[in-house]
Amino acid sequence: MNKKELIEEIAEKSGLKKVEAERALAAFEEAIVTNLKKGERIAIVGFGTFTVKESKERTGRNPKTGESVLISAKKAPKFLAAKQFKESVDC
Repeated sequence: MNKKELIEEIAEKSGLKKVEAERALAAFEEAIVTNLKKGERIAIVGFGTFTVKESKERTGRNPKTGESVLISAKKAPKFLAAKQFKESVDC
């Protein structure tokens, strides 16, 4: 399923127009990104939790040359599915 199909399904199931469903999805995405940038944790009961995982700077190795390479620290979004969500998907 791509974004367009998701918007169509949201519109169908919620009774919204496609334009309204698209705006709702965009607002949801923006809220998640904005709050993760602030370092906040977003928990949606029964669905899951969005957090930011921070990795420290470390030394790696280039597999072609064997040379040591410095891998910089970074932050990445992480999603942990709730038990109820996992169970509903497990058919």
